[in-house]
Amino acid sequence: MMVKGVFLIALVVMMIVSGVRVEADGSDHKYKEREHVPLYANKVGPFHNPSETYRYYDLPFCAPENVKEKREDLGEVLNGDRLVDAPYELNFRIDKQTETLCKKRLSKEEVAQLRSAVLKDYYFQMYYDDLPFWGFLGKVEKESKMDPSEYKYLLFKHIHFDILYNNDRVIEINVQTDPNLSVDITEDKEVEVEFSYSANWKESEIRFEKRMDKYSKSSSMPQHLEIHWFSIINSCVTVLLLTGFLATILMRVLKNDFIKYSHDEDSLDDQEETGWKYIHGDVFRYPKHKSLFSAVLGSGTQLLTLAMFIFLLAIVGVFYPYNRGALFTALVIIYALTSGIAGYTATSTYLQLEGTNWVRNLILTGCLFCGPLFLTFCFLNTVAIAYSATAALPFGTILVILLIWTLVTSPLLVLGGIAGKNSKAEFQAPCRTTKYPREIPSLPWYRGTVPQMAMAGFLPFSAIYIELYYIFASVWGHKIYTIYSILFIVFIILIIVTAFITVALTYFQLAVEDHEWWWRSVLCGGSTGVFIFGYCLYYYYARSDMSGFMQTSFFFGYMTCICYGFFLMLGTVGFRASLLFVRHIYRSIKCE
Repeated sequence: MMVKGVFLIALVVMMIVSGVRVEADGSDHKYKEREHVPLYANKVGPFHNPSETYRYYDLPFCAPENVKEKREDLGEVLNGDRLVDAPYELNFRIDKQTETLCKKRLSKEEVAQLRSAVLKDYYFQMYYDDLPFWGFLGKVEKESKMDPSEYKYLLFKHIHFDILYNNDRVIEINVQTDPNLSVDITEDKEVEVEFSYSANWKESEIRFEKRMDKYSKSSSMPQHLEIHWFSIINSCVTVLLLTGFLATILMRVLKNDFIKYSHDEDSLDDQEETGWKYIHGDVFRYPKHKSLFSAVLGSGTQLLTLAMFIFLLAIVGVFYPYNRGALFTALVIIYALTSGIAGYTATSTYLQLEGTNWVRNLILTGCLFCGPLFLTFCFLNTVAIAYSATAALPFGTILVILLIWTLVTSPLLVLGGIAGKNSKAEFQAPCRTTKYPREIPSLPWYRGTVPQMAMAGFLPFSAIYIELYYIFASVWGHKIYTIYSILFIVFIILIIVTAFITVALTYFQLAVEDHEWWWRSVLCGGSTGVFIFGYCLYYYYARSDMSGFMQTSFFFGYMTCICYGFFLMLGTVGFRASLLFVRHIYRSIKCE
């Protein structure tokens, strides 16, 4: 039944997300000579601040008489895309030498606005027959001058389009700008500008099905592939060393423990009771704050399922380069459809831990991840509105998301909770729990929670940190990441390393008679999320050129939510692995 449900979710998501592929005015991308080919202007913004984008006509460009906005789906809006008709006429296979776009007299304010845009390396993005292309608005001529007041600011007034075609299809488009065809906007004065463009068509042998390969070449170039494979080899070596270490140490220690504890009880009467066997009456004592604990496991299980589905869609090719909004659409839909998993896991766990108020636990589960994410979104959307940026979601889109949460996410969460309540599963404890908890002996500082979290998070993070740069450069930059198979392997390695290191630390904790391992295993497993947040700080200040309040808010706001999601997901992995281990070792001995 569960397998059928998973298959059904995958099928629904693939059908919906595949429909995200935007057709050129509903056509099949085939054109006759002189036929109109759709050209849309998307957005403009500072090159180094990918989240800070604005509508194309927020700058004083030449605009058509009637600017038509393209209808967009949920994912495109979430991605910050705002497509409108571009002023250029690039009909199929029609060369143009120099076509005047418009003559415009720029006011002092408009000149100052454009000069500020040129200073911040503003770029524009357009789509021609669904092929994205970019260009810069102008350039700053410094000519070895140290004083910024002596810089010369040039605005490009001519754009040349190089377009490749194969029979009746558009294959590729590139833009070129010429600094010699520019206007000086250094001074605050009115400027008369004649904007123009030209186009040159060339035949290509590249097949239509391969036209998007150009955008993914950068991530699969030989030098990049070598680094990715080095990352995987590094991760695999880490896994092998860790596995070998654990197998050698734990198996030897456990073997000695089993031999020691299997001796006749009478021969041990005079010995001081030490070791993990002697806390068998406390090791399965339920943790404090069991409602929160169950909610963490429910949310973590849902996020792990979400990650697996995203990887499945990526590997089958749904997220091809610049499939506008496909990833965001998939995230929203899959999260909504998997909320039942969170409800079932949280409620069944809560009732196994002898909880009584399962309804409150279900509400906590629904809000544990969505709550902080919603508050972060409200703040960042307010910032985007203040900046008049395209990242600000329209009211209609917010209403759609709220309807999905109300009509899909919440009902499935409740149904999952009811199914968990009716499952009536009992917690399988090999040993009976004593009435009174055993006192935990005084332990050295490095046995504390924070040092253990630091040890637990370092190894999993070291297995993924090389790949993190490419992911960050893709999400918070203009690089393209398409090697999803390698990323999936790294993700599986991350799960394995997290499970192994948490099991090892759980054993060492029990060996010193510290029986409060439930929350510790969650914290140690999830500590990789803290290391990823530390990498966020390093990336922002050392590896990127992002700046400004809006970009900083978006980067740290959403990365905090992502790191929190990793904490919940990997914390769940750590606890599940530790629970299997603890049950196994206590089944192997005779408990009174």
